Formats: sequence, C-alpha cells, structure tokens
Amino acid sequence: MMKNYLATIVVLVLSISTLSAQEITTPKFGKGIFNLKGKDNSWSMKMAARMQFLGTSIWDASNGNYTNQESSMLVRRARLKFSGFAYSPKLQYKIELGLSNRDISGASIYTNNAPRYILDAVIKWNFYENFVLWVGQTKLPGNRERIVSSGNMQLVDRSLLNKRFNIDRDMGIQLRHHFNLSDTFIVKEAFSIAQGEGRNITTGNLGGFQYTTRVEFLPFGNFTSKGDYSGGDLKREESIKWAFAASYDLNNNAVKNRSNQGAYMTNDTGFYQTNISTLFVDTMLKYKGFSFMGEYALRDAADPIAKNSDNSLTGDKVQTGNSLNLMSGYLFKNNWELSGRYTNVTYDQFLSKGAENQYTVGISKYIVGHKLKVQSDLSYLDLVGKTNQLMYRLQIDIHF
Repeated sequence: MMKNYLATIVVLVLSISTLSAQEITTPKFGKGIFNLKGKDNSWSMKMAARMQFLGTSIWDASNGNYTNQESSMLVRRARLKFSGFAYSPKLQYKIELGLSNRDISGASIYTNNAPRYILDAVIKWNFYENFVLWVGQTKLPGNRERIVSSGNMQLVDRSLLNKRFNIDRDMGIQLRHHFNLSDTFIVKEAFSIAQGEGRNITTGNLGGFQYTTRVEFLPFGNFTSKGDYSGGDLKREESIKWAFAASYDLNNNAVKNRSNQGAYMTNDTGFYQTNISTLFVDTMLKYKGFSFMGEYALRDAADPIAKNSDNSLTGDKVQTGNSLNLMSGYLFKNNWELSGRYTNVTYDQFLSKGAENQYTVGISKYIVGHKLKVQSDLSYLDLVGKTNQLMYRLQIDIHF
C-alpha cells in the first residue's frame, strides 16, 4: 500500500511538470522543490519536502547512577507539502502528507485501520476584507508551541506541556480575523468548530463538537517573516517584538482522555462522555537575537473519572492538571544558538501520577535558517515517585 501511495504522488508530480500550460520555476534551496503557476493566473502550486533524522540516548538516573542506557535512531519526520491558490489568490489551500512511521502511526478501527498519511488538507477563503474561512483538517488554534511547525523549533522537539495537553489537529471549520487598534497594535482572533476526535477519523462524530477560540495581541506590530510562530530570533528583530495570547477549548461530550487526543474511554454502554475544557495562555518576545517563549496550560473535566451505567469505575480517567513551559535562547552572529527550557507538569491528585519537571539545554547550528540545521539537547526529567531520566538527542533537519 505504501509503495502504491508514493507511486501515485510521483506520477502526479511528473504529469504536472510535463504540461505546457503553466509556468514552472525552481526556487532557491529551502523555498520548495518547484513552483507552478497557470499561464492564466487561475492557480498555483508549490511543492516542498522535508526530513528530520533523530538519534536519542536515555539513561535511568536513580540516586545519581546512570544505568540502563537505551538508544534509538529513526527518521522522525518525512513529509511532502503542497500549497498555493485555486481560481483566485483569495482561495488558498494546503496539503501536508506524513510518510515516516511516526507520522502515520495511530491506526485504529476509528481510522478505518489505515495509516494516517494526511496531516493537513485545508482550504482558506479570504471572503471579505480581513476575514478568512478555513475548511478541512488542520491544527486547531491552541497553544503556541503546537502551532509552531515541527520544522521551525528552537529545540529538538516540543515540550512536555505540549505532549500532555495540546489539542493538535482536527476536522472542521475555522474563522480567522485581524484588525489594528493603532498603527502598530494588531489583534488577531480565531474561532473553530471541529469534530472533536482528532485527525483522520472516519467513523463520524462520536461525542459532541469541539469549540476553540483564540485571541492574540501584538502591541509592536507583526514579527518579521511570521517569527511569532518560529523558534529563535533568526531574523534578529531590530525593535522589540512581543505577542501574548489566550486560547480556550471546550470539547463537548468528549470520548478521549486528552480531549481530542489520547485513548478512547469506554464503558458498558459504549463510550464514556464528559465535557473537557483546556485553557492556554502564552507569550513570545524577540529582540536582536534574544528570544523568550512562555506557556501555561490548564485542563479540567466535568466528571474526569469514567463510570459504567451502575456508577462502577471503568479505570479510564481524563488527564487533567496544569503545566508551565518557559524557553529562552540567544542566537550569536555566527548562527550558533544556545537555548534552555524548563517545563513543569502537575496532574490532578486523583490520577496518582505526581509531578514532572524537565530541564533542557540545547545548542543549534543554523546553516540555512530552519531549512538546514543541526540541533542537540540534553534533558533531565525529574519524576515524583518514579525513576528519573537523562536524555540526549541529536537531530538533523533538511527542508527543500
């Protein structure tokens, strides 16, 4: 199946590239493999590809004795992306496909037992002034770190806050808008209604719908090259750029233990359903090579302990609690960057998980910005009542 899928993509690309009714340009490295544009200016397509190669070593760190080393090497991400406009520049689209095992994992009866190739499949219609309607599957307007592309991260991967509480991708509609309070003060709003089950679900809406809203404030204007959603200050902002935002998500009658993520909760009548709410507050600041990002997440549920019809416990529980994530770095003029991150996760007491504290230091070399870079980090994970861990990671990114 995988071979057939890739063969179809190759045939499609070759077929498009041989047509004579459009202009074809080959951009410089990092700007896509090729750009197509119809001669009548009625459509365009940019194709890009990227890969991440990751090596990881983990040691148990009990009582200062570092033992039981565990090592792995893998293709962390391998992706193809298509974007452009159709009919009018006001009608844009994006398709992103994941090809690595990590990208397509998670097959279940709810995804028709099929690999989850599709990450994004969304159209964006600028139907009136600053209003844009999104339709399809894409990231929900949740925490900032999740919205930052995995190819534009400041450290090797996202934090524990994101891993435990993010709301990731889903299928639905989003309304986006922005306006100016002054010449420089910009306000951006987003509202989403989604299925609430996560990406690539084929069985329909199992509970209620998921509602997400996000408001973002940029007092000093836009960041250079959308730097408010990119790790590190690679553009070396000449004046202070600052963004702060809040998102609120309500998953009505959610059936998964992490809102639209995690495992399904079942009971003797089918699915256990409860309302799950998640709050995010975040900020980003950049100035002359210095960057800082902070996030806070809080998740709660109407009844987080799953029950059968006779009120006996099923064993399933909603993963509720809160988390704080702080990250900062400085980019030197030779494009080496030193960065650090602290993340705390505190679960609600009924989960009996204790708390998690992770301390990370990283070093990155940006050869061609985020398009070609080498990143390495060292993390110490402090687990209450469990074995602590020391983790070292080395990752290479290449984006065409």
